[in-house]
Amino acid sequence: MTQQDEIRQDQAQLEAVVAEALEIAKGLGASLAEVSISKQTGLSVNTRGCELESIEFNKDGALGIAVYRNGCKGSSSTTDLSQSAIRAAVEAAIEIARHTSADDCAGLADPELLAWDAPDLQLCHPIELDPQRGIALAIECERLSLNRDSRIKHSDGAGFSSHLGIKVYGNSHGFVKGYAASRNSLSCMLIGEQDGDMQRDYGYSSSRDLAGLWSPQRIADEAVERTLARLGARKITTRHAPVLFHPDTAAGLWGHLVMAISGGNLYRKSSFLQGRLGEQILPAWLRIQEFPHLLGGLASSPFDGEGVRTQDRDIIRDGSLMSWLLTSYSARKLGLTTTGHAGGIHNWQVSNTGQNFLGLLKEMGTGLLVTELMGQGVNIVNGDYSRGAAGFWVENGEIAYPVEEITIAGNLNDMYRQIVAVGTDEDERSSLKTGSVLIENMKLAGH
Repeated sequence: MTQQDEIRQDQAQLEAVVAEALEIAKGLGASLAEVSISKQTGLSVNTRGCELESIEFNKDGALGIAVYRNGCKGSSSTTDLSQSAIRAAVEAAIEIARHTSADDCAGLADPELLAWDAPDLQLCHPIELDPQRGIALAIECERLSLNRDSRIKHSDGAGFSSHLGIKVYGNSHGFVKGYAASRNSLSCMLIGEQDGDMQRDYGYSSSRDLAGLWSPQRIADEAVERTLARLGARKITTRHAPVLFHPDTAAGLWGHLVMAISGGNLYRKSSFLQGRLGEQILPAWLRIQEFPHLLGGLASSPFDGEGVRTQDRDIIRDGSLMSWLLTSYSARKLGLTTTGHAGGIHNWQVSNTGQNFLGLLKEMGTGLLVTELMGQGVNIVNGDYSRGAAGFWVENGEIAYPVEEITIAGNLNDMYRQIVAVGTDEDERSSLKTGSVLIENMKLAGH
């Protein structure tokens, strides 16, 4: 039997367990029920100083069930998938439902929205869990990194991981479906020193298919170059200046947008974009699209956490906000229909203005290139933004020197409107594809 056959067999067994749990819930009087189950196996290897530090194998699974009786919801979970344990979990959920208040918005997704014909998105690329291969790859990353430059003094560790998971969701509409997905990663963290200044940075790769991982040489090169570039970092004085967010940090800017248009924040009236659907909130040339069905995509999914079919959609079109991100519950609270976002977003693609990274530096002229952000100083309620930052000071379109211990501040409403350009320099490792983002003006607090 091949690995793929074994995975299909495991998935069929989990689907049978879910169906059984739903039958038990129905037999015990639940008018509606939904069950989700996950099973994961994997390997993690860590090395330090080109020597093995740890190996960890994991094999775990869990079942969660929610039942609904007269609008009252009860939930329970178990890691024991025996019939008796599942029955006990269902009984516990029904008992909890007896003590909860009725909520008209609670319940399953509408049956016509479910992914009855869920596509195969080729998310599963199984490999044999061979620790020796993982050890060799991690040590090779460290070895190549430490031999590159005398200023690289130490490795802060390298790691390889490979995991495969199966998810199954079912509900009492008769929907029971699952899919398997794999993920592999390889990374290396380095410490550099020059004239008493020590800095740390890393390189990494992530892919569903082992063959899609970057080579140890490429990861080592990235880790060395990023670490060396940070040496000799200076402070700058307080001022206003343009800010260019490197793709590493630009993804975070769009992450704040995700939070602001998510149903939970909207129905609680705790978003700075409350009531802005259909309004222009970004430059007219900017578009953000979602593609849940990209084959092998890191955030691809045939259906969301409620079984709702996922579909391509415009989030931003011509700078205008076209869609909220809703679950069944938040949609009902808002009098709308779920958008299939129970569990998060799926493969966002941000449009660009055609410049590469060097072109964006030239367009900025003089300002701050942000490569690292620290702290959680973002208020989604009013859009206020204040975070610690490090990166590079740019003069006349060229990187002049590294900088650190800076705070950048603004308001997301203004920051989104003041986006001047988005580059073509997307990070292939991210499920949120964006190039560097240039913002016209922000406050920089230095010394």
